[in-house]
Amino acid sequence: MKYIGMPFGMWTLFAPSFRNQLTAVFGYDTDTAKAITKKAKPKYREIISELPEFEKGDRFKMNLVNCAMIGAFILSMPKRPDTERLTVYYANAMMTKPMQWFCRRSGKSKFTAKDIADMKATAALRAAERNPYSWNMDFYEYPDGSGYEGRFTQCGICVLMKKLGLYDLTPALCRLDYTMSEAGGTTDFVRQYTLASGGPYCDCGYKKKGFVKAGAEAGR
Repeated sequence: MKYIGMPFGMWTLFAPSFRNQLTAVFGYDTDTAKAITKKAKPKYREIISELPEFEKGDRFKMNLVNCAMIGAFILSMPKRPDTERLTVYYANAMMTKPMQWFCRRSGKSKFTAKDIADMKATAALRAAERNPYSWNMDFYEYPDGSGYEGRFTQCGICVLMKKLGLYDLTPALCRLDYTMSEAGGTTDFVRQYTLASGGPYCDCGYKKKGFVKAGAEAGR
């Protein structure tokens, strides 16, 4: 994968937040946080350079680039973090004001005809059959009209975290799905399994906030 383009842009946007959260969450002093960030940048570029390009229409490239960034920071820390604090670190580092705006904007378009069509197209693409660092997804609409589920049977983040020797920390990244859904303001995120925790698949369920089934009254 070429560094110029999305990987460069993501580093520019998020590296300051990743650096600041090293102090806020892990307690590293400012000089140490700067040193970790300085070490992480070439590691990030190295990870990116070893990844394949994503095909047109594959919506998951950003997910993998984010994984490369957090992986580079973990590998540059003096001490390997635990999953619990890494979960907080990753969420705080990712949820910058621009990202919060992006989530709200995405939330407004959730469940529209275009959104449903895009989800169906993603499911049909099955990009992981050609790129192991992408995802395969099945799409299910809830019969009661309350929302839908994307069910992932292959996950590029799992593949990359294994390659980096960080697979045990993958659940810290999975938790961001809840955070982003909450920031969107229109969905309740529901999940039973993740591949990273040994499940048969990752289910990403999005239920409409305040949904009441047609013909039913709230509270009955």
